[in-house]
Amino acid sequence: MSRQSAAALDVEDLNEEDARAELARLAEALGAANTAYHRDDAPEIADAEYDALKARNSAIEARFPQLKQADSPSERIGADPADGFAKVTHAVRMLSLSNGFDDADIEEFDDRIRRYLGLGDAAPVTYTAEPKIDGLSLSLRYESGHLVQAATRGDGAVGENVTANARTIDDIPTRIDGAPDVLEVRGEVYMSHADFAALNARQSKTAGKIFANPRNAAAGSLRQLDSEITRQRPLRFFAYAWGEISTPLAETQMAAIARLSGMGFQTNPLTVLCKGPDEMIAHYHEIEQQRAELGYDIDGVVYKVNELELQRRLGFRSTTPRWAIAHKFPAELAWTRLEAIHIQVGRTGALSPVARLTPVTVGGVVVSNATLHNEDYIKGRDAKGNPIREGKDIREGDRVQVYRAGDVIPKVADVDLSKRPEGTAPYAFPTTCPECGSEAIREEGDAVRRCTGGLVCPAQAVEKLKHFVSRAAFDIEGLGAKQVEQFYRDGWIREPADIFTLKDRYGQGMQQLKNREGWGDKSAHNLFAAIEQKRQIPFGRLLFALGIRHVGEQASNLFARFYGTWDEFIAAMDGAAERGGPEWERLLGIDGVGEVMARSLVTSFAQFHERDSIDRLVAHLTVEEAARPDSADSPVAGKTVVFTGTLEKMTRAEAKARAESLGAKVSGSVSAKTDLLVAGPGAGSKAKKAAELGVETIDEDGWLDLIGDA
Repeated sequence: MSRQSAAALDVEDLNEEDARAELARLAEALGAANTAYHRDDAPEIADAEYDALKARNSAIEARFPQLKQADSPSERIGADPADGFAKVTHAVRMLSLSNGFDDADIEEFDDRIRRYLGLGDAAPVTYTAEPKIDGLSLSLRYESGHLVQAATRGDGAVGENVTANARTIDDIPTRIDGAPDVLEVRGEVYMSHADFAALNARQSKTAGKIFANPRNAAAGSLRQLDSEITRQRPLRFFAYAWGEISTPLAETQMAAIARLSGMGFQTNPLTVLCKGPDEMIAHYHEIEQQRAELGYDIDGVVYKVNELELQRRLGFRSTTPRWAIAHKFPAELAWTRLEAIHIQVGRTGALSPVARLTPVTVGGVVVSNATLHNEDYIKGRDAKGNPIREGKDIREGDRVQVYRAGDVIPKVADVDLSKRPEGTAPYAFPTTCPECGSEAIREEGDAVRRCTGGLVCPAQAVEKLKHFVSRAAFDIEGLGAKQVEQFYRDGWIREPADIFTLKDRYGQGMQQLKNREGWGDKSAHNLFAAIEQKRQIPFGRLLFALGIRHVGEQASNLFARFYGTWDEFIAAMDGAAERGGPEWERLLGIDGVGEVMARSLVTSFAQFHERDSIDRLVAHLTVEEAARPDSADSPVAGKTVVFTGTLEKMTRAEAKARAESLGAKVSGSVSAKTDLLVAGPGAGSKAKKAAELGVETIDEDGWLDLIGDA
């Protein structure tokens, strides 16, 4: 069974409220996995498990497209660069790939390509297919043929400068002939199975660190602060792509890879040209059969549109290219003992059951915890009361099957009733919060039971404050999760505004703080200085820091770009409180914003106590206006544009992407704040409303004339 098929089994049983709660949990789990894997080189879950989380997310979004948020986990790349290395801003962002898990996904990928480009089924589209190396992405910048910089992917926009380390890798030439003046070669650093085993044997003899797998060994070796350590590690490099380039390498992906090979780079010999999905899938299965004999780790096959001009037309989503996809290998199973079921309380008050397992190795990864979703799942029922797992419930002491694909991973997928200990009883899901004792209720139609304690619940209050100071939010140096817990426990901080009055209340002379365990003059001074630095904060970071349900980092930045200033945003939220009014319609018209997110956002600012808390916070801050796209020569910068009807010279997706790149705001509905309507044949109610409101309306040719070469 493929991962996506496995995911669909549960997805079909979800109602909308179940799906909404599940997506929130997935976002939290994926965020933690991203940081552990990309930034810390200390993954808590395996690559296959991470992919399976995303597969579950994609399956739910496919069934409930109205629930897909701008901050979907698929809109996130890597993690912030680690401290200790100089930062490098990529001239061209290093993106991740979307995933497919079965043949139908690859056929759909080909269909999407053809639909986007307006091509029929008979039109030829060729693809390259190559093994997906399980290593660490690296970008190599050459100027006049000389290697001048090497950088990790980081968060896609900013990576770590590892130039000295890259120069020690034999597969990476320090000088190349016949290259463009500027050439940024991209590929994967990896370690072979034989070299990995030899490295761990040497590490064992010297009491050094033993690596869990070749990917971790490669990542840890490349990111050494001492390049001499990297030199002693057997790292390899495959080149497969490029970033900034002064002149094109070729007209096709295949020819460009051949040219890189001619310059001295190692390219994968299993890369082939395919004429369509049938040949792509056939090559996938051929590589799958060779996987164990390759001598290095791969976790799938990558397909790319071969013609570079078509790649240019297809362009990019926020985190992935439209012209490529990774076809991932299927997952694995293992049996172990469920020792206990524990309840965790999240910052939204959701009570989430977690299975504590006797540790078991599943595909090379040690698994000791598994998500159990909700109380219905434990009972062997879906949200409608229909049986799952043939109606078998899950009990403490059971022998259970752990499934590493298609769902929140690891997942307890099945129970062996023949091994169930005598005298066990069905698990009784708590009706009170284990953190604060408040009633935990389950609203009608909701799969999740939630604590009603709010800020009186330590789990929620502390988690909200931890989120507020997290890296993507206020990121106050010296005020991390541990300090938040300490200050909350002692009553020093109860809400975000308290952070900015901390010095006035407890820090005069710094005496009270510096006398605390773990604090001294310098650390107290540094904390107050760090807090002062954060009194000026970007709009998007502030909104994300508030921890509003369904409004993540990407969505927060989306709102910041759309509204520009905090004052305009607040006025819009007040206006949107009138459901059905112009500001509410304007909010829903933002591309990527659904009613669930909009309702959550507006409700948060309409709640008396929550709004007071936000206002108390903002009174201590200077909120920076959101950065606008670099569109100095754009005739549509800052304008709100709506497309309607049939576009004949470009697809709707191309038109939207082009408008946004020129600094325009693309809305899905016409309102008094619409500046321009681009109407193709078949334009209906939007064109009529634009005429009533006096909104300027042009056709597709007029739009192309307007933007020209801008």
